[in-house]
Amino acid sequence: MTTGNIQLLSDTLAKAKAENRAALIAYLPAGFPTVDGGIAAIKAVFDGGADVVEVGLPHSDPVLDGPVIQTADDIALRGGVKITDVMRTVREAHEATGKPVLVMTYWNPIDRYGIERFTQELAEAGGAGCILPDLPVQESGVWREHADKHGLATVFVVAPSSKDERLATITAAGSGFVYAASLMGVTGTRESVGASAADLVRRTRATDHSRQGLPVCVGLGVSNAAQAKEVAGFADGVIVGSAFVQRLLDADGDEAAGLTAVRELAAELAEGVRRVS
Repeated sequence: MTTGNIQLLSDTLAKAKAENRAALIAYLPAGFPTVDGGIAAIKAVFDGGADVVEVGLPHSDPVLDGPVIQTADDIALRGGVKITDVMRTVREAHEATGKPVLVMTYWNPIDRYGIERFTQELAEAGGAGCILPDLPVQESGVWREHADKHGLATVFVVAPSSKDERLATITAAGSGFVYAASLMGVTGTRESVGASAADLVRRTRATDHSRQGLPVCVGLGVSNAAQAKEVAGFADGVIVGSAFVQRLLDADGDEAAGLTAVRELAAELAEGVRRVS
């Protein structure tokens, strides 16, 4: 049986920690601006210095995502993107780079596609796991059973409103890392990532009673090197999505310009996460 790349993900995050820096995790939706263009963009982001990439599975009602990612999802869906295209994106990005690639998706598409089919195909594509922002941890048993069987990480999302009891449940049930949403609300760039993110990381680590020491990576709001450096001061990983998507939108169909822009942004952010104590 083919197994996924959860170990590669764990090793990548551990390597960043050993280098006294945070990992840079980039997010790009599959099928945007096209399926081939999306694969090329992920390769460019890795080339620029990203350690891990999350491939978004475009959804018609992306509740966590702000207007920038919604726009990209809409373009991908109008282009007819399918789950098979998401799997192809994961496969080609991983094969080309040897780096860990996750899928970020809402629960409904997996439920319709079939959990066993989805986890098996993701593992066969070389995927490292899934980020599931709307799957309640207490309802995740069947998913986790299949994910574990196929060597895939299950990444849950926590927010500043999450109570300590819920944080403890998630650190016990999750694998790969914990996605800490730095703000209440939707994705997008912000002027400041703020103190609530640092507090959330501290609380999440404090509730990790299983002592598995899951890395805590912070997303929502990081868009430049200064913010990446700020978050790298307290988190194990810095997650950036909307800023990459915006660069591709700004390129307005000029693929070469878009690829250059996301590669340069990745390089700036990669510099930012290499914190100097």
